[in-house]
Amino acid sequence: MNEYYEHPYPSAKLESQYPFNVYEYERLTEEVMLSRAKSFYDKMDRRRSIRMFSSDSVPQELIELAVKAASTAPSGAHKQPWTFVATQDPEIKRAISAAAEQEEKINYLENRMNTEWQEALAPLGTDHHKEFLEIAPWIVVLFEQRYETRPDGAILKNYYVKESVGIAAGLFITALHHMGLTTLTHTPTPMKFLNKVLDRPKSERPFVLFPVGYPLEGVKVPELQRKDLNEIFTTVF
Repeated sequence: MNEYYEHPYPSAKLESQYPFNVYEYERLTEEVMLSRAKSFYDKMDRRRSIRMFSSDSVPQELIELAVKAASTAPSGAHKQPWTFVATQDPEIKRAISAAAEQEEKINYLENRMNTEWQEALAPLGTDHHKEFLEIAPWIVVLFEQRYETRPDGAILKNYYVKESVGIAAGLFITALHHMGLTTLTHTPTPMKFLNKVLDRPKSERPFVLFPVGYPLEGVKVPELQRKDLNEIFTTVF
C-alpha cells in the first residue's frame, strides 16, 4: 500500500454495505497516450455547431447510443439527474419550433437581449428564425432533474445538478461528433414551453435543446478562431 494512505478504500464497513469492484485500468505508455490525445484533439477541433441540417433520417439506435455515452458522465452523489427526451415526430417538432421562434422574436426584435448580447452574437449571423428545428430529423431536449419524487410522495434532493447535467451535455455532443452526426446547442429563453410540449413533470427543467442530424451539403459555418492555449490554461508552481 502507498505510504500516503493510512487505510484502504473503501473501508470494510462501507464495502459490507455497498458493492465495490476493482477498477479495471490499463496503464498505457506515454507515447500511446500522446498519440491518442493528439488524434482526439484533431477530431474534436473539426467540430462545429451546425444551423442548417439535411432532412435525411438518422437511426434511433445512434441517438440512444449517444445518450448512453452521455450517461457515463460523473454526477453529484451519482444521482444522474438528467432526462434526454428525443422526438422525430413532425407535429411535435413543429410545435417546438413555433414556440421557440416566438420566444426568440421577443429576444431579438423586442430587445429582451441587450445590445451587448446581440453584438456578441452578430458574427454568428443568428436571428429569430429557427427552421432547423423542423428540418433536423431529431430534436433531443436535455432536462435537469432538480429533485426526485418517491412513490410515497417524499422528495429527494439531487446534488450539483447543473454541473452534472452540463458534463453530460458535453459528452452527448462529443458522442454525436465522434459517430459522424452534427448538432447545435439551442437555448431559447425562456424554455418552460418544452415541459408542456413534451409532457415533462415540474421536477424537471429544460437545460438545452439539441437538433441532431447530418449537415446540409455545402453548409457554411463562421470562420471563428478558438482561443490559444495560453489564453485558457496556466500552471502554478
